[in-house]
Amino acid sequence: MTMVRRINGFIVVATVTMMAGMQSALAGYMDTLNMTRGVTPVSERVYDLHMLILWICIIIGIVVFGAMFYSMVKHRKSRGAVPATFHESTRMEIIWTIVPFLILVGMAVPATKTLIFMTDTTEPDMTVKITGHQWKWEYEYLDGAAEGVRFISSLSADSRKAVYADPESVDNYLLDVDNEVVLPVGKKIHFVLTASDVIHAWWVPELGQKQDAIPGFINELWTEIRKPGVYRGQCAELCGRDHGFMPIVVRAVAEEEFTAWAADKKGIGKETEVTDKIWTIDDLYARGEEVYNTACIGCHQLNGMGLPPTFPAINGSVIATGPVAGHMDIILNGRPGTAMVAYKDQLDDVDIAAVITYQRNAWDNKVGDHVLPADVKAMR
Repeated sequence: MTMVRRINGFIVVATVTMMAGMQSALAGYMDTLNMTRGVTPVSERVYDLHMLILWICIIIGIVVFGAMFYSMVKHRKSRGAVPATFHESTRMEIIWTIVPFLILVGMAVPATKTLIFMTDTTEPDMTVKITGHQWKWEYEYLDGAAEGVRFISSLSADSRKAVYADPESVDNYLLDVDNEVVLPVGKKIHFVLTASDVIHAWWVPELGQKQDAIPGFINELWTEIRKPGVYRGQCAELCGRDHGFMPIVVRAVAEEEFTAWAADKKGIGKETEVTDKIWTIDDLYARGEEVYNTACIGCHQLNGMGLPPTFPAINGSVIATGPVAGHMDIILNGRPGTAMVAYKDQLDDVDIAAVITYQRNAWDNKVGDHVLPADVKAMR
């Protein structure tokens, strides 16, 4: 008798453990099917609205299909049911007009409140300007501890190289960048968005919003991240051939860490790097390769052969092997009427000097000269 109880007890424990495991697996499976709750007030409200509408739809489906199946089974011809002969019913017409109206009002009220909440960009703690470029994002902090910080965020070099090799060789393939957007947790962040060329869309799912970046227009959204962490997104508008290589990475940190990051990002020591540091051709070449693999490889390819005629080759080109001044001019100011954009506002003097040096000495070019950051600063 005792053994039986022990066996039954063991079975009960095993059953409870198995059921707990099944519940955990089911919860994880549902998380992949359902919307994410996110880490902001907006994403949580959107999630709650989604669940409310979902349950309303489920209840409507149960009532409607329940009535249909009940009628088909209970009043089928084989049971001798005789169809009613009435033609009109004022009471029924009033009911099926009023009930859907009340349902729609019940859905519209919380939806409207959520939309109003999503668009309330008043009284922010800081403002960040986001500009979409083909195919990278530019961020400028307009106020707060990071006021004046401005940088370009592009697909990471590892992901870019993996495109031509093994995508599984890197973590977060096509979802990693060279410069993350760093934001403080618990602060209301106001974003203003625009674009320099075509329509882009800034979207980070866990923040709960997506907004178009349109040339010549300013759109807005806001967020308040409640949980530190790294949140990834992508451009959600088909913006050209490298649309899939335009990720977004937001790193949410404590306010103290954000302040320290802002102080470092403001470029302490940058001027010394431009004017006083002794740059060798090898130093510039190595840094230029990194810059090229981030800013140039999308159009001109890893081997510098480009995709003529839209994206001309750099390898063997008259620009990269001709006078330095002409090469510097086209990098700084671009070429109007072509896909070559101006990089004077996207890259600093050191990076421009480095990428020019790299282009003039990589592949078959081997010109043998180099450009110093001070030269670029003087030409600006």
